[in-house]
Amino acid sequence: MERAPDRIDVDSGEGGGCHGGAETMREAAKKAGKSEVLDRYEKDYPQGPHDQPQSMCPAFGSLRVGLRMRRTATVLSGSACCVYGLTFTSHFYGARRTVGYVPFNSETLVTGKLFEDIKEAVEDLADPEKYDTIVVTNLCVPTASGVPLRLLPDEINGVRIIGIDVPGFGVPTHAEAKDVLAGAMLAYARGEAEQGPVAAPKERPDRPTVTLLGEMFPADPVGIGQMLEPLGLAAGPVVPTREWRELYSALDCATVAAIHPFYTACVREFDAAGRSVVGSAPVGRDGTAAWLDAIGAACGVAQDKVDTAKNAMLPAIEGALGAMPINGRITVSGYEGSELLVARLLIESGADVPYVGTACPKTPWSEPDREWLESKGVAINYRASLEEDIAAVEEYGPDLSIGTTPVVQHAKAKAIPALYFTNLISARPLMGPAGAGSLAQVVNAALANKERFDRMEEFFEGVGEGYTAGVWEDTPTDRPKFKKKFAAQNAAAAKAAEAVGS
Repeated sequence: MERAPDRIDVDSGEGGGCHGGAETMREAAKKAGKSEVLDRYEKDYPQGPHDQPQSMCPAFGSLRVGLRMRRTATVLSGSACCVYGLTFTSHFYGARRTVGYVPFNSETLVTGKLFEDIKEAVEDLADPEKYDTIVVTNLCVPTASGVPLRLLPDEINGVRIIGIDVPGFGVPTHAEAKDVLAGAMLAYARGEAEQGPVAAPKERPDRPTVTLLGEMFPADPVGIGQMLEPLGLAAGPVVPTREWRELYSALDCATVAAIHPFYTACVREFDAAGRSVVGSAPVGRDGTAAWLDAIGAACGVAQDKVDTAKNAMLPAIEGALGAMPINGRITVSGYEGSELLVARLLIESGADVPYVGTACPKTPWSEPDREWLESKGVAINYRASLEEDIAAVEEYGPDLSIGTTPVVQHAKAKAIPALYFTNLISARPLMGPAGAGSLAQVVNAALANKERFDRMEEFFEGVGEGYTAGVWEDTPTDRPKFKKKFAAQNAAAAKAAEAVGS
């Protein structure tokens, strides 16, 4: 499944600020005192075949976590173009929350004045009447320049201060950037709990809880709670949490369910708190049965109670799967971290799934899913690149492709129905009977569009594609050398301008 990268290689020369390339910036950051954090990221989030983020800027993940928390202020330090893109995307996804920005230029960056500006901004913002926490995030250029957020006070006026580095050259995906901030918050909260009494949650179950690790559709925690009830357990908070005090509840659990398996930093904090972690999720009949067994074993629940829970839930799941079968070949790819779970559910619904690609890494908490999928003949590609996901569409010729925007675009250009994973698959329940029925509904509707795609392909046949798209008297000639020349000139102009903060 070989395919050339979809980008133009430009020699940026020496330096180049944020245009200097990942290796250049990584080396600069290590020389500037960021070796410890980058070494930890290399261990927590091992790189894969792609040499740069192929989704959105990773910092969107951590930004999203902070913006969804109550009484939490967010401050970004980075190039103006990066901050604009991140705030635009966050508001597109409905943040409705102010994002603070500390601008800089070459002088303030080199002289250390930028750190003083950040500190001053945080001090002005630290109002305990408004905020529990202020999150300050270094983007690529401040990280590469060694702006030392670790020197910020731990708290100001009773407001917690959390500084993190989320550079594109150190954190591979926006999914893992969620773990960077969630892990930092858990570490802070764990330290508070170890020092003395902390704020009690608004609601506290009278049974031991299972903390749910990973963002999911709002109905899924409710469904999981129903599954846990016969075991004498309750669903605990979802991490990343929506408010600070939920972090204490998350740490005070019987076990942790790693619904999304890439939260390495969070797992480290739960390990330090003496909590066990269970992988996979209650997806489909087989997944639900195995997950309930694993949760029961982790919490010391008697097997007869586990069997009672399974007997109550599995027939309903089987009924939902049988009521809406899926008939077709489907490739699955994405960067959310739940790709393996979606593939399991599709297969149990009757679909043929030959390939699953995920931008996230292989971890111990996705092993049950890997083993189950491989037993069904599925090829699993961790840290999959865009080129590999597109090559899978070419190789397997699916009836439906589920993937990221460029994968969907490629499939539709070939008259293959396709669904955008993030907006159309992640935005539905996956757990229990509700998940089975919901996913089948949207997938079957997409599969039914094949005839329409064939009509469209026939209608537009002969109009060309790419630079030849349209109706021409003289077909245009491709000029790849011109593209490379002007791309290089643009990079050189940006480097000369040195307008990283203006």
